[in-house]
Amino acid sequence: MVILVLSLAILMFGCSKNKEQAVKADGELVYRPAWWGEQTEETYVSTYGQGTNLNENASMNVARSNALSEAAQYVRINVESMLKNYLEEAGISDPQVLGLSSNVLRAVSEAQFSGVITGKIETRKVNEADGQRYKTWVQLRIPTDQINRKLAAEIRNEEALYNEFKASQAFQELDKYLENN
Repeated sequence: MVILVLSLAILMFGCSKNKEQAVKADGELVYRPAWWGEQTEETYVSTYGQGTNLNENASMNVARSNALSEAAQYVRINVESMLKNYLEEAGISDPQVLGLSSNVLRAVSEAQFSGVITGKIETRKVNEADGQRYKTWVQLRIPTDQINRKLAAEIRNEEALYNEFKASQAFQELDKYLENN
């Protein structure tokens, strides 16, 4: 009798619990290297690119080009943020200065940065509908001081903007940072 009661109790508790069902995700998981998207060093900005081509070297070149394009987008966003902070801090609303700041932004985001290095790279042969291809993933690393130096140089080149910024505490902090690094 005790065995029957215990069996029924176990059966009741076993059936009464809410069992979580695995939620099935739609779509297929797309492969990326484990290091994809990492930002691990303060002294570098890492950008990423992927390229696919019949030729292995061409796939590497496409991946690198895509990573450089991402770098330009990153730099543009980063510089926009820095300029916005400077303008807000200085209380600048002069249309001429605002126009000059967009020139600085454009020049810095289109600049070629020295010191860009390839961080990590991975190439695989993949089968696609139209045949075998090489797929490459690349990480490029841009020294953050290069970005900051380009920004400071462009601000100095725009005299009206420079005159407004040079009294700015934020610009003085940027100058101090550049002197120490």
